[in-house]
Amino acid sequence: MSFDTARLHAEKPLLWLAIAVLMLGIFVADTITELQIAFAVLYVVVVLISVQAGRPRAVMLVGTVSVFLTIVSYLLTRFGDPDAGLANCALSLVAIGAATYLALRIEAANLAARQAHADLAHMSRMMLVGELGTSIAHEVSQPLAAIAANGNAAIRWLSASPPNGAETRKALERIVEAAGRAGDVIGRVRGLAARKPPSRELVDMAELVQETLALALGEIRGSQIGLRTELANDLPAVTGDRVQLQQVILNFVVNAIEALKAGRADDRDLLVSLATDGRKITLSVRDNGVGLVQGALDKIFDPFYSTKPGGMGVGLAISRSIVEAHGGDVYAAPNYPSGAVFGFTLPTDKAKD
Repeated sequence: MSFDTARLHAEKPLLWLAIAVLMLGIFVADTITELQIAFAVLYVVVVLISVQAGRPRAVMLVGTVSVFLTIVSYLLTRFGDPDAGLANCALSLVAIGAATYLALRIEAANLAARQAHADLAHMSRMMLVGELGTSIAHEVSQPLAAIAANGNAAIRWLSASPPNGAETRKALERIVEAAGRAGDVIGRVRGLAARKPPSRELVDMAELVQETLALALGEIRGSQIGLRTELANDLPAVTGDRVQLQQVILNFVVNAIEALKAGRADDRDLLVSLATDGRKITLSVRDNGVGLVQGALDKIFDPFYSTKPGGMGVGLAISRSIVEAHGGDVYAAPNYPSGAVFGFTLPTDKAKD
């Protein structure tokens, strides 16, 4: 389900109220007017509106009810030429049937497009996970090594004469702590790689940035990149899909890492910042790497456009669609004197009130 569809589902009671009022109005008008007036054709408008419900069954229900009301109205109407009325009734039924069929085809096409977008976003996430495989393995190996070391220490303390219970307890506590760190890394990777429909929840952007950077920390350290964060205090919450927003941030960070690795080896700086003006939150990922080629700014978020050798040009396009689905905007700009800055803005919950 896309965010547009999710918003429409939240507004479903109003949508169905509008449909019911329109159908009632058309039924009354069709019944009290003469048979020569094909008022029932207006049910076509109601059928097309029902597409906004985002469910084929809803469209089918509205079409069926429209046909039923058209026939009932014809039987109840006492004014006008019966032959002309029968012809108009048949014409209205054909129009309603055709509109229902077309509406079902439109909804099927929309559903296929949403599914294709979800599949593409999932593929992009899997590519990110693959690119960060070494980094993730490094982050997991550290707590696992700590578990092994502390396990051996606990055995030695227990084997001492007499056994040292206090030191053994400390070693076991360190094992539990290291296992928790490893579990957190694995949980973040599983969440990022999971194939599940988008959700809407309150997201702490500062916490999400920290979790995302933790996935890339091994790669950042291994590439000798200096990482800095500037996260504003008391950031307002945003409503959205946590995994999708993490995908966007991770995509920007991975691109920055690659730009830095292609540049100078002695001065690699990566800055991730969050700021707010109360109405929106702005995230930026700034690097002093090789920067963007001339003319790339206008096309950098276009599908299948890439400045990287062998790049598919999918990641940034998916990132833009995710941010725009959250009601925000993406941007890219040069970072003078060298490098680039990528980021996005999202409306806060206060801005939506």
